[in-house]
Amino acid sequence: MKKVPGLVLRAAKVGGILAAHALLFATTAAGRRLRRLRGSPTTGGGLSDGERWAVMLSRLGPSFIKIGQLVSTRRDMLPPEVTGPLARLTDAAPPPQLRRVRRAVERAYAGQTWPFGEFTWEPVACGSIATVHWAVTRDGRQVAVKVRRPGIRSVMDRDFTLISAMMGALGRVPKLRRMPFRAMHDQVGSAILRQLDFPAEAAALTELRTNLAEMGNVRVPAPVPELCRPNIVVMEYIDGLRRFEPHQLNADTRRQVARAVLTAVYEMLFVDGVVHCDLHPGNLYVDGRGGLVMLDAGFVVRLPDDVRRSFADFFLNMSMGDGATCAQIMIESVPRLDDTSDVAGFRAGLSHLVVQAHGAKSGQFDLALFAGRLFELQRSHGIFPAPEFAFPLLSLLVIEGMIKHFDDGVDFQAEAVPVLRRRNMPRERAMTPRRRGVQEAA
Repeated sequence: MKKVPGLVLRAAKVGGILAAHALLFATTAAGRRLRRLRGSPTTGGGLSDGERWAVMLSRLGPSFIKIGQLVSTRRDMLPPEVTGPLARLTDAAPPPQLRRVRRAVERAYAGQTWPFGEFTWEPVACGSIATVHWAVTRDGRQVAVKVRRPGIRSVMDRDFTLISAMMGALGRVPKLRRMPFRAMHDQVGSAILRQLDFPAEAAALTELRTNLAEMGNVRVPAPVPELCRPNIVVMEYIDGLRRFEPHQLNADTRRQVARAVLTAVYEMLFVDGVVHCDLHPGNLYVDGRGGLVMLDAGFVVRLPDDVRRSFADFFLNMSMGDGATCAQIMIESVPRLDDTSDVAGFRAGLSHLVVQAHGAKSGQFDLALFAGRLFELQRSHGIFPAPEFAFPLLSLLVIEGMIKHFDDGVDFQAEAVPVLRRRNMPRERAMTPRRRGVQEAA
Protein backbone atom coordinates (compact mmCIF):
# COMPACT_ATOMS: atom_id res chain seq x y z
CA MET A 1 0.00 0.00 0.00
CA LYS A 2 2.92 2.35 0.57
CA LYS A 3 4.08 2.09 -3.04
CA VAL A 4 1.03 3.78 -4.57
CA PRO A 5 1.32 7.14 -2.72
CA GLY A 6 5.05 7.22 -3.51
CA LEU A 7 4.35 6.52 -7.16
CA VAL A 8 1.65 9.20 -7.26
CA LEU A 9 4.02 11.74 -5.71
CA ARG A 10 6.76 10.80 -8.19
CA ALA A 11 4.34 11.10 -11.12
CA ALA A 12 3.22 14.52 -9.86
CA LYS A 13 6.83 15.69 -9.50
CA VAL A 14 7.83 14.47 -12.97
CA GLY A 15 4.71 16.03 -14.48
CA GLY A 16 5.32 19.34 -12.72
CA ILE A 17 8.95 19.55 -13.85
CA LEU A 18 8.01 18.67 -17.44
CA ALA A 19 5.21 21.25 -17.45
CA ALA A 20 7.44 23.99 -16.06
CA HIS A 21 10.20 23.36 -18.57
CA ALA A 22 7.72 22.98 -21.43
CA LEU A 23 6.75 26.58 -20.76
CA LEU A 24 10.39 27.65 -20.73
CA PHE A 25 10.92 25.97 -24.12
CA ALA A 26 7.65 27.30 -25.54
CA THR A 27 7.64 29.85 -28.35
CA THR A 28 4.53 31.49 -26.95
CA ALA A 29 4.47 34.98 -25.49
CA ALA A 30 4.24 33.49 -21.98
CA GLY A 31 7.31 31.37 -22.66
CA ARG A 32 9.30 34.34 -23.96
CA ARG A 33 8.26 36.44 -20.98
CA LEU A 34 9.28 33.71 -18.51
CA ARG A 35 12.67 33.31 -20.22
CA ARG A 36 13.25 37.08 -20.02
CA LEU A 37 12.41 37.03 -16.32
CA ARG A 38 14.86 34.16 -15.78
CA GLY A 39 17.51 35.72 -18.01
CA SER A 40 18.33 34.63 -21.57
CA PRO A 41 21.58 34.46 -23.54
CA THR A 42 20.48 37.47 -25.59
CA THR A 43 20.28 39.58 -22.43
CA GLY A 44 23.76 38.67 -21.23
CA GLY A 45 22.89 35.86 -18.85
CA GLY A 46 20.75 32.78 -18.34
CA LEU A 47 20.81 29.44 -20.09
CA SER A 48 20.94 28.19 -23.65
CA ASP A 49 18.45 25.56 -24.84
CA GLY A 50 21.00 22.79 -24.32
CA GLU A 51 21.68 23.96 -20.80
CA ARG A 52 17.96 24.09 -20.08
CA TRP A 53 17.65 20.48 -21.25
CA ALA A 54 20.50 19.50 -18.94
CA VAL A 55 18.91 21.31 -15.99
CA MET A 56 15.54 19.70 -16.66
CA LEU A 57 16.99 16.18 -16.89
CA SER A 58 19.04 16.76 -13.74
CA ARG A 59 15.91 17.81 -11.86
CA LEU A 60 13.99 14.78 -13.17
CA GLY A 61 16.57 12.43 -11.68
CA PRO A 62 18.83 9.49 -12.57
CA SER A 63 16.57 7.67 -15.03
CA PHE A 64 16.27 10.79 -17.17
CA ILE A 65 19.90 11.81 -16.72
CA LYS A 66 20.76 8.45 -18.32
CA ILE A 67 18.66 9.43 -21.35
CA GLY A 68 20.57 12.72 -21.58
CA GLN A 69 23.88 10.90 -21.42
CA LEU A 70 22.92 8.67 -24.34
CA VAL A 71 21.60 11.61 -26.39
CA SER A 72 24.83 13.56 -25.77
CA THR A 73 26.83 10.98 -27.74
CA ARG A 74 25.04 11.88 -31.00
CA ARG A 75 27.23 14.84 -31.89
CA ASP A 76 26.78 13.93 -35.55
CA MET A 77 23.02 14.54 -35.33
CA LEU A 78 22.64 17.35 -32.80
CA PRO A 79 24.38 20.75 -32.53
CA PRO A 80 27.18 21.25 -29.98
CA GLU A 81 25.09 23.76 -28.05
CA VAL A 82 22.82 20.81 -27.17
CA THR A 83 25.28 17.91 -26.86
CA GLY A 84 27.86 19.93 -24.95
CA PRO A 85 25.73 20.64 -21.86
CA LEU A 86 24.24 17.12 -21.96
CA ALA A 87 27.73 15.58 -22.14
CA ARG A 88 28.54 17.16 -18.80
CA LEU A 89 25.89 14.90 -17.26
CA THR A 90 28.19 11.89 -17.82
CA ASP A 91 30.29 12.55 -14.74
CA ALA A 92 29.03 15.86 -13.36
CA ALA A 93 25.52 15.08 -12.21
CA PRO A 94 24.43 16.98 -9.09
CA PRO A 95 26.06 15.25 -6.10
CA PRO A 96 23.98 13.80 -3.27
CA GLN A 97 24.47 15.12 0.24
CA LEU A 98 27.93 14.00 1.32
CA ARG A 99 26.69 13.10 4.79
CA ARG A 100 24.36 10.53 3.23
CA VAL A 101 27.21 9.09 1.13
CA ARG A 102 29.46 8.92 4.17
CA ARG A 103 26.77 7.21 6.23
CA ALA A 104 26.20 4.64 3.45
CA VAL A 105 29.93 3.81 3.19
CA GLU A 106 30.44 3.59 6.93
CA ARG A 107 27.44 1.27 7.27
CA ALA A 108 28.78 -0.94 4.48
CA TYR A 109 31.96 -1.61 6.49
CA ALA A 110 30.41 -1.58 9.95
CA GLY A 111 31.57 -4.32 12.29
CA GLN A 112 35.06 -4.58 10.80
CA THR A 113 38.29 -2.65 10.73
CA TRP A 114 37.98 0.42 8.49
CA PRO A 115 39.74 -0.78 5.29
CA PHE A 116 41.04 2.58 4.05
CA GLY A 117 44.09 4.53 5.09
CA GLU A 118 42.84 7.56 3.17
CA PHE A 119 39.40 8.38 1.75
CA THR A 120 38.38 11.50 -0.17
CA TRP A 121 34.71 12.15 0.54
CA GLU A 122 34.44 14.83 -2.11
CA PRO A 123 33.73 12.76 -5.27
CA VAL A 124 36.20 12.77 -8.15
CA ALA A 125 33.26 11.98 -10.47
CA CYS A 126 29.52 12.14 -9.98
CA GLY A 127 27.20 10.20 -12.29
CA SER A 128 23.50 9.52 -12.34
CA ILE A 129 23.84 6.19 -10.53
CA ALA A 130 26.82 6.66 -8.22
CA THR A 131 29.61 8.87 -6.96
CA VAL A 132 33.27 7.86 -7.31
CA HIS A 133 35.85 8.57 -4.62
CA TRP A 134 39.64 8.26 -4.50
CA ALA A 135 41.00 6.21 -1.62
CA VAL A 136 44.05 4.30 -0.43
CA THR A 137 43.66 0.90 1.22
CA ARG A 138 45.38 0.06 4.48
CA ASP A 139 47.96 -1.93 2.53
CA GLY A 140 48.78 1.06 0.30
CA ARG A 141 46.83 0.40 -2.92
CA GLN A 142 45.19 3.36 -4.65
CA VAL A 143 41.57 2.52 -5.44
CA ALA A 144 38.44 4.09 -6.88
CA VAL A 145 35.38 3.58 -4.68
CA LYS A 146 32.07 3.71 -6.54
CA VAL A 147 29.18 4.34 -4.14
CA ARG A 148 25.55 3.89 -5.20
CA ARG A 149 23.47 6.99 -4.59
CA PRO A 150 21.41 6.58 -1.40
CA GLY A 151 17.69 6.15 -2.14
CA ILE A 152 18.16 5.78 -5.89
CA ARG A 153 16.53 2.35 -6.17
CA SER A 154 13.08 3.50 -5.06
CA VAL A 155 13.22 6.51 -7.41
CA MET A 156 14.22 4.44 -10.45
CA ASP A 157 11.67 1.72 -9.64
CA ARG A 158 8.94 4.36 -9.68
CA ASP A 159 10.26 5.93 -12.88
CA PHE A 160 10.15 2.64 -14.71
CA THR A 161 6.69 1.88 -13.38
CA LEU A 162 5.59 5.18 -14.93
CA ILE A 163 7.39 4.36 -18.20
CA SER A 164 5.76 0.92 -18.21
CA ALA A 165 2.34 2.55 -17.92
CA MET A 166 3.21 4.83 -20.84
CA MET A 167 4.31 1.83 -22.91
CA GLY A 168 1.06 0.07 -22.10
CA ALA A 169 -0.92 3.13 -23.21
CA LEU A 170 1.02 3.32 -26.48
CA GLY A 171 0.34 -0.36 -27.07
CA ARG A 172 -3.41 0.37 -27.08
CA VAL A 173 -3.12 2.91 -29.88
CA PRO A 174 -4.65 1.14 -32.94
CA LYS A 175 -1.73 1.86 -35.30
CA LEU A 176 0.81 0.74 -32.70
CA ARG A 177 -0.82 -2.41 -31.34
CA ARG A 178 1.64 -4.74 -33.05
CA MET A 179 4.68 -3.00 -31.61
CA PRO A 180 6.18 -5.04 -28.72
CA PHE A 181 6.32 -2.12 -26.30
CA ARG A 182 5.89 -4.31 -23.24
CA ALA A 183 8.65 -6.72 -24.25
CA MET A 184 10.96 -3.82 -25.11
CA HIS A 185 10.31 -2.19 -21.76
CA ASP A 186 10.85 -5.46 -19.88
CA GLN A 187 14.17 -6.07 -21.64
CA VAL A 188 15.65 -2.55 -21.75
CA GLY A 189 14.10 -1.31 -18.51
CA SER A 190 15.32 -4.27 -16.50
CA ALA A 191 18.79 -3.88 -18.02
CA ILE A 192 18.97 -0.25 -16.93
CA LEU A 193 17.77 -1.15 -13.46
CA ARG A 194 20.53 -3.79 -13.30
CA GLN A 195 22.96 -0.88 -13.11
CA LEU A 196 21.96 -0.77 -9.46
CA ASP A 197 23.29 -4.33 -8.98
CA PHE A 198 26.86 -3.56 -7.93
CA PRO A 199 27.94 -7.18 -7.34
CA ALA A 200 26.94 -7.85 -10.98
CA GLU A 201 29.02 -4.86 -12.08
CA ALA A 202 32.07 -6.14 -10.22
CA ALA A 203 31.65 -9.50 -11.97
CA ALA A 204 31.26 -7.73 -15.33
CA LEU A 205 34.53 -5.83 -14.79
CA THR A 206 36.33 -9.14 -14.26
CA GLU A 207 34.68 -10.65 -17.34
CA LEU A 208 35.55 -7.68 -19.57
CA ARG A 209 39.16 -7.73 -18.36
CA THR A 210 39.43 -11.41 -19.29
CA ASN A 211 37.70 -11.08 -22.64
CA LEU A 212 39.63 -8.02 -23.82
CA ALA A 213 43.03 -8.90 -22.37
CA GLU A 214 44.45 -10.23 -25.62
CA MET A 215 43.76 -6.96 -27.43
CA GLY A 216 46.61 -5.31 -25.54
CA ASN A 217 45.39 -1.74 -26.02
CA VAL A 218 42.27 -1.88 -23.83
CA ARG A 219 42.41 -1.65 -20.06
CA VAL A 220 39.63 -2.37 -17.59
CA PRO A 221 40.24 -1.69 -13.89
CA ALA A 222 40.42 -4.77 -11.71
CA PRO A 223 37.84 -4.97 -8.92
CA VAL A 224 38.97 -5.58 -5.36
CA PRO A 225 36.51 -8.34 -4.39
CA GLU A 226 37.21 -8.36 -0.66
CA LEU A 227 36.23 -4.66 -0.43
CA CYS A 228 33.16 -4.73 -2.69
CA ARG A 229 29.75 -4.52 -1.07
CA PRO A 230 26.13 -4.65 -2.34
CA ASN A 231 26.14 -0.85 -2.79
CA ILE A 232 29.89 -0.32 -3.37
CA VAL A 233 32.36 -1.37 -6.06
CA VAL A 234 36.04 -0.93 -5.22
CA MET A 235 38.44 -1.16 -8.15
CA GLU A 236 42.02 -0.25 -8.97
CA TYR A 237 42.63 3.46 -9.54
CA ILE A 238 44.14 4.22 -12.96
CA ASP A 239 46.03 7.52 -12.95
CA GLY A 240 47.10 9.80 -15.79
CA LEU A 241 43.95 9.46 -17.90
CA ARG A 242 42.84 11.95 -20.54
CA ARG A 243 39.26 12.71 -21.46
CA PHE A 244 38.01 11.00 -24.57
CA GLU A 245 37.92 14.15 -26.70
CA PRO A 246 39.24 14.38 -30.28
CA HIS A 247 40.69 17.89 -29.98
CA GLN A 248 43.22 16.56 -27.45
CA LEU A 249 44.65 14.02 -29.93
CA ASN A 250 46.46 14.30 -33.25
CA ALA A 251 44.92 12.89 -36.43
CA ASP A 252 46.82 9.57 -36.36
CA THR A 253 45.93 8.95 -32.71
CA ARG A 254 42.28 9.82 -33.39
CA ARG A 255 42.13 7.22 -36.15
CA GLN A 256 43.88 4.67 -33.94
CA VAL A 257 41.51 5.32 -31.05
CA ALA A 258 38.39 5.16 -33.26
CA ARG A 259 39.39 1.79 -34.67
CA ALA A 260 40.38 0.46 -31.25
CA VAL A 261 36.94 1.36 -29.89
CA LEU A 262 35.19 -0.36 -32.79
CA THR A 263 37.35 -3.47 -32.52
CA ALA A 264 36.71 -3.74 -28.78
CA VAL A 265 32.96 -3.30 -29.25
CA TYR A 266 32.89 -5.88 -32.04
CA GLU A 267 34.83 -8.36 -29.89
CA MET A 268 32.25 -7.92 -27.16
CA LEU A 269 29.24 -8.13 -29.47
CA PHE A 270 30.21 -10.84 -31.93
CA VAL A 271 32.60 -13.06 -29.99
CA ASP A 272 31.83 -12.78 -26.28
CA GLY A 273 28.15 -11.84 -26.36
CA VAL A 274 28.77 -9.18 -23.72
CA VAL A 275 27.19 -5.89 -24.75
CA HIS A 276 28.37 -2.63 -23.16
CA CYS A 277 25.50 -0.21 -23.77
CA ASP A 278 27.03 2.81 -22.04
CA LEU A 279 30.36 3.61 -23.71
CA HIS A 280 29.94 7.38 -23.61
CA PRO A 281 32.93 9.73 -23.03
CA GLY A 282 32.33 9.64 -19.27
CA ASN A 283 33.22 5.94 -19.25
CA LEU A 284 35.99 5.94 -21.88
CA TYR A 285 39.42 7.46 -21.40
CA VAL A 286 42.80 7.42 -23.11
CA ASP A 287 45.95 6.54 -21.18
CA GLY A 288 49.45 7.90 -21.75
CA ARG A 289 50.19 5.25 -24.41
CA GLY A 290 47.11 6.01 -26.49
CA GLY A 291 45.31 2.92 -25.20
CA LEU A 292 41.67 2.77 -24.20
CA VAL A 293 40.47 2.58 -20.62
CA MET A 294 36.90 1.50 -19.79
CA LEU A 295 36.01 2.63 -16.31
CA ASP A 296 32.45 1.39 -15.93
CA ALA A 297 30.58 -1.88 -16.43
CA GLY A 298 27.17 -1.06 -14.98
CA PHE A 299 25.10 -1.20 -18.17
CA VAL A 300 26.40 -4.53 -19.48
CA VAL A 301 24.06 -7.15 -20.97
CA ARG A 302 24.88 -10.78 -21.83
CA LEU A 303 23.26 -11.98 -25.03
CA PRO A 304 21.84 -15.48 -25.37
CA ASP A 305 24.19 -17.38 -27.63
CA ASP A 306 21.65 -17.78 -30.44
CA VAL A 307 21.01 -14.01 -30.43
CA ARG A 308 24.77 -13.31 -30.48
CA ARG A 309 25.25 -15.60 -33.45
CA SER A 310 22.24 -14.19 -35.28
CA PHE A 311 23.37 -10.59 -34.80
CA ALA A 312 26.91 -11.45 -35.89
CA ASP A 313 25.58 -13.19 -38.98
CA PHE A 314 23.32 -10.22 -39.73
CA PHE A 315 26.21 -7.77 -39.50
CA LEU A 316 28.55 -9.93 -41.59
CA ASN A 317 25.99 -10.30 -44.37
CA MET A 318 25.15 -6.60 -44.19
CA SER A 319 28.84 -5.80 -44.72
CA MET A 320 28.73 -7.97 -47.85
CA GLY A 321 25.51 -6.38 -49.11
CA ASP A 322 23.55 -9.65 -48.84
CA GLY A 323 20.15 -8.24 -47.95
CA ALA A 324 18.26 -11.47 -48.58
CA THR A 325 20.28 -13.37 -46.00
CA CYS A 326 19.98 -10.48 -43.52
CA ALA A 327 16.22 -10.64 -43.90
CA GLN A 328 16.15 -14.41 -43.40
CA ILE A 329 18.29 -14.13 -40.25
CA MET A 330 15.94 -11.58 -38.75
CA ILE A 331 12.82 -13.52 -39.76
CA GLU A 332 14.22 -16.68 -38.12
CA SER A 333 14.75 -14.78 -34.86
CA VAL A 334 11.09 -13.74 -34.56
CA PRO A 335 9.58 -15.41 -31.46
CA ARG A 336 6.10 -15.54 -33.03
CA LEU A 337 4.57 -14.95 -36.45
CA ASP A 338 0.83 -14.47 -36.97
CA ASP A 339 -1.60 -13.91 -39.81
CA THR A 340 -0.78 -10.20 -39.96
CA SER A 341 2.98 -10.78 -40.46
CA ASP A 342 4.01 -9.85 -44.01
CA VAL A 343 7.15 -11.98 -44.42
CA ALA A 344 7.56 -11.36 -48.15
CA GLY A 345 7.14 -7.60 -47.81
CA PHE A 346 9.62 -7.45 -44.94
CA ARG A 347 12.14 -9.53 -46.89
CA ALA A 348 11.94 -7.21 -49.91
CA GLY A 349 12.13 -4.03 -47.80
CA LEU A 350 15.08 -5.13 -45.67
CA SER A 351 16.97 -6.46 -48.70
CA HIS A 352 16.66 -3.03 -50.33
CA LEU A 353 17.71 -1.25 -47.12
CA VAL A 354 20.84 -3.40 -46.73
CA VAL A 355 21.88 -2.89 -50.36
CA GLN A 356 21.56 0.88 -49.85
CA ALA A 357 23.78 0.75 -46.74
CA HIS A 358 26.40 -1.59 -48.22
CA GLY A 359 29.93 -0.22 -48.15
CA ALA A 360 29.07 3.22 -46.79
CA LYS A 361 31.78 5.02 -44.84
CA SER A 362 31.17 6.44 -41.38
CA GLY A 363 30.50 9.88 -42.79
CA GLN A 364 27.87 8.44 -45.16
CA PHE A 365 26.43 5.48 -43.24
CA ASP A 366 23.97 6.64 -40.61
CA LEU A 367 23.18 3.85 -38.16
CA ALA A 368 20.45 5.87 -36.47
CA LEU A 369 18.72 6.37 -39.82
CA PHE A 370 19.26 2.69 -40.71
CA ALA A 371 17.83 1.57 -37.35
CA GLY A 372 14.87 3.91 -37.72
CA ARG A 373 14.03 2.47 -41.14
CA LEU A 374 14.54 -1.06 -39.81
CA PHE A 375 12.11 -0.41 -36.95
CA GLU A 376 9.60 1.05 -39.41
CA LEU A 377 9.88 -2.07 -41.58
CA GLN A 378 9.28 -4.22 -38.51
CA ARG A 379 6.26 -2.19 -37.49
CA SER A 380 4.67 -1.99 -40.92
CA HIS A 381 5.16 -5.70 -41.69
CA GLY A 382 4.56 -7.16 -38.21
CA ILE A 383 8.05 -8.73 -37.95
CA PHE A 384 9.55 -8.28 -34.49
CA PRO A 385 12.81 -10.14 -33.68
CA ALA A 386 13.98 -11.14 -30.21
CA PRO A 387 13.89 -8.06 -27.91
CA GLU A 388 17.56 -8.71 -27.05
CA PHE A 389 18.43 -7.42 -30.54
CA ALA A 390 17.87 -3.93 -29.11
CA PHE A 391 21.04 -4.10 -27.00
CA PRO A 392 23.65 -4.51 -29.76
CA LEU A 393 21.91 -1.75 -31.70
CA LEU A 394 21.91 0.50 -28.63
CA SER A 395 25.61 -0.18 -28.05
CA LEU A 396 26.47 0.74 -31.65
CA LEU A 397 24.19 3.79 -31.63
CA VAL A 398 25.92 5.12 -28.52
CA ILE A 399 29.40 4.90 -30.04
CA GLU A 400 28.50 5.88 -33.62
CA GLY A 401 28.34 9.61 -32.99
CA MET A 402 31.55 9.50 -30.99
CA ILE A 403 33.39 7.55 -33.71
CA LYS A 404 32.24 9.98 -36.39
CA HIS A 405 33.51 12.82 -34.25
CA PHE A 406 36.95 11.17 -34.14
CA ASP A 407 37.25 9.89 -37.71
CA ASP A 408 34.54 10.32 -40.32
CA GLY A 409 36.37 8.03 -42.74
CA VAL A 410 36.20 4.82 -40.74
CA ASP A 411 34.18 2.06 -42.39
CA PHE A 412 31.89 0.60 -39.71
CA GLN A 413 31.04 -2.47 -41.70
CA ALA A 414 34.51 -3.32 -43.02
CA GLU A 415 36.08 -2.96 -39.55
CA ALA A 416 33.79 -5.72 -38.28
CA VAL A 417 34.72 -8.31 -40.91
CA PRO A 418 38.20 -9.26 -39.55
CA VAL A 419 36.70 -9.92 -36.10
CA LEU A 420 33.93 -12.04 -37.55
CA ARG A 421 36.15 -14.03 -39.90
CA ARG A 422 39.11 -14.42 -37.56
CA ARG A 423 36.84 -15.97 -34.97
CA ASN A 424 35.41 -18.34 -37.61
CA MET A 425 31.79 -18.02 -36.59
CA PRO A 426 29.70 -20.09 -39.05
CA ARG A 427 25.94 -20.06 -38.97
CA GLU A 428 25.12 -22.81 -36.50
CA ARG A 429 21.57 -21.97 -35.60
CA ALA A 430 19.55 -25.08 -34.89
CA MET A 431 16.66 -25.67 -37.29
CA THR A 432 13.84 -25.75 -34.78
CA PRO A 433 10.28 -26.63 -35.85
CA ARG A 434 9.39 -22.93 -35.62
CA ARG A 435 12.26 -21.98 -37.94
CA ARG A 436 11.32 -24.69 -40.41
CA GLY A 437 7.81 -23.25 -40.37
CA VAL A 438 9.20 -19.77 -40.99
CA GLN A 439 11.21 -20.97 -43.97
CA GLU A 440 8.22 -22.82 -45.38
CA ALA A 441 5.98 -19.76 -44.91
CA ALA A 442 8.60 -17.56 -46.56
